[in-house]
Amino acid sequence: MSRDALLVVSFGGPRGPAEVMPFLRHVVRGRGVPDARLEEVAAHYHHFSGVSPIVAETDALVAALRDALDLPVYLGCRNSEPWLADAVRRMRDDGVRRAAAFVTSAFGSPPGCRQYLDDLAGARAEVEGAPVIDKLPLFGDHPRFLDVVTERTAAALDELPEARLVFVAHSIPLAMVRVSPYVEQLRAACSAIVTRLGHTEHDLVWQSRSGPPQVPWLEPDINDHLRALAGAGCPGVVVVPIGFVADHMEVAWDLDIEAKATADELSLPLARAGTAGTHPDFVAMVGELLAGPMSACPPDCCKGRRRPVSR
Repeated sequence: MSRDALLVVSFGGPRGPAEVMPFLRHVVRGRGVPDARLEEVAAHYHHFSGVSPIVAETDALVAALRDALDLPVYLGCRNSEPWLADAVRRMRDDGVRRAAAFVTSAFGSPPGCRQYLDDLAGARAEVEGAPVIDKLPLFGDHPRFLDVVTERTAAALDELPEARLVFVAHSIPLAMVRVSPYVEQLRAACSAIVTRLGHTEHDLVWQSRSGPPQVPWLEPDINDHLRALAGAGCPGVVVVPIGFVADHMEVAWDLDIEAKATADELSLPLARAGTAGTHPDFVAMVGELLAGPMSACPPDCCKGRRRPVSR
């Protein structure tokens, strides 16, 4: 099946201080989250001058894909400019009839897969004469992705050779876990990476939970786990943000600042593995996905409440 274009679909993020609160309000729209809570999260962005690190990382990925692929590459975001519907409209105006969508989320969950499918459908519904858009498959088990994460992890292990590997991904409510392959896919990816490294001591833990405390989410939290490891005499930790392909705010703040502060308080040496970013093998992986079959998600996959606060 031929495609006329590639659409990179990102979560999005603010590009300056004035965009922070509108961005956060859009993320939580319809959920009744008070501005007081959003102001707490906004402070994380203002620590980085109101700019999400995902913005430059996504722009760089789009540029790398434009250099590598022999077809036009567009960018559309869920929660910020360039908006997804505007990207679909530009594709239509440029004569694109059928496009593939690469969603920057490697593992299947309601917010990481189903919501993007719904958003793509909603964007197409807004645009008369919109091109057909086929979502590329999830890629958490793709050998090139696993090789890139392995390489990034090995580089961090060079700093702390005796460290324990701690893989970390965004926590989601247990209700979402029950309707998605999220945890199983993450565990399989972690196992594949430690097999490549020959480094068996590892854990999979969670970060960045949000929402009311009475709702159960995946645990343990990365900070609680660091305390447990320090108490058990762990010599050091390499944190691997397996759930993120770029340095989102969850990586830049929740890991590089908050988790690092926890480790420093505990005198626990910590190194953080890099994300895939624009690694040549990651860019090549997208080309291989384009050459393969489209996503075969069943109509009822990952159904459930889809929007935990994410950054």
